[in-house]
Amino acid sequence: MGKITGIGHLAITTKDMEKSLDFYTRILGFKKVFDIPEPNTGAPWINYIHIGGSQFVELFYDGSKDNPWEPALRGFNHICLEVDDLTAVCDTIKSLGYKLDKEPVQGCDYNYQAWLTDPDGIRIELMQIDPKSPHYKVIHG
Repeated sequence: MGKITGIGHLAITTKDMEKSLDFYTRILGFKKVFDIPEPNTGAPWINYIHIGGSQFVELFYDGSKDNPWEPALRGFNHICLEVDDLTAVCDTIKSLGYKLDKEPVQGCDYNYQAWLTDPDGIRIELMQIDPKSPHYKVIHG
């Protein structure tokens, strides 16, 4: 049986990317380590801030609308849980009666991911890091 091994990243859709980058890098002392452009257009899409170990803050551009279910939650996008065996973890989740919103696929960053929603509607990404991904290179040098 697979197990969850940690939190991979916290994702935030920003209203003002420069202010968010300033806060996470200058104020909190983390380092911006890479970005991923939007796959179809090449436009700026995500900036990655390295917290330490395998933990990141993922900052998305263009947060122009408040969260429709609770304005006080502005900026929160999803929780990512790092797993050691995505297939095994997903099989366990499904065997317990929960459904996945998206079955495992390889993402633009080369990592494998699956998605589900908790009972309160919080989106959760399950991620298995691939050696070709920029995450792996930051973590392992």
